[in-house]
Amino acid sequence: MPDALSALVHRTSFTWWDVVDILLVAILIYEALKLIRGTRAVQMAASSGILVLLFVASTTMPLQTVNWLIRNMVGYVVFAAIVLFQSDIRRGMAHFGRAPFLRVLTRPETGNETIEEVVVAASTLAGRRQGAIVVIEREIGLRNYIESGIPLDAQVTYDLLVSIFQPTAPLHDGAVIIQEGRIAAASCFLPLTVQPAISRELGTRHRAAIGLTEENDAVAVIVSEESGLISIALDGTIERGLGPADLRARLKDLVVRRRTTAGAPSRVRA
Repeated sequence: MPDALSALVHRTSFTWWDVVDILLVAILIYEALKLIRGTRAVQMAASSGILVLLFVASTTMPLQTVNWLIRNMVGYVVFAAIVLFQSDIRRGMAHFGRAPFLRVLTRPETGNETIEEVVVAASTLAGRRQGAIVVIEREIGLRNYIESGIPLDAQVTYDLLVSIFQPTAPLHDGAVIIQEGRIAAASCFLPLTVQPAISRELGTRHRAAIGLTEENDAVAVIVSEESGLISIALDGTIERGLGPADLRARLKDLVVRRRTTAGAPSRVRA
């Protein structure tokens, strides 16, 4: 390690490729830090930094036992990190998969008509205090969750959504997933969040919506049967108490305008 640092310091040639190399590493480190900010992975990163410092110290000082211990436990630490932080790793891979240069591979998303139907259905169900959860797929596919439910492949209409979430309907227990402007499936099972800071007021539907959006970029609309409030879950967070106008504006901003901006970079979003 000291020899490598010494060779790097005394290196005389410096090219543009070195600049590109440094910039790429800086960008990767910056994105990784943004990704783990506010998550459990921060503690893991701090522990890894301490281990690296101990390893460097053990190579420069006569700390043979510490050096042997770190070298032998690194492999086990890596496997333990993969198991403990698998959700954070999935979210990280999904984050990098949403890079601008990969948007050409994405599929068409939901339009204004679909959003209007979802807003009317959510308002109707909220007025009746009937619980519901409607998930709108964006760039990251939801095939695994669609396959857990009952396939429909139906046009999105507010009366169909309201019918699905009737308490006596066989498909009301679960989520409806909208994919490419159509109802792909109903009664879908979603993963529950494990965040300890979630309010106790939030029920299973809200926790399932938060858990799903922690792993991908989908938008989930939730109607509470206890309070009749309409909420939106996105990126592991939740916005509660939205009215029809607020819900319409948020969905258009998150889905329709987002797609338009990605497809036409020369435009400036209002």
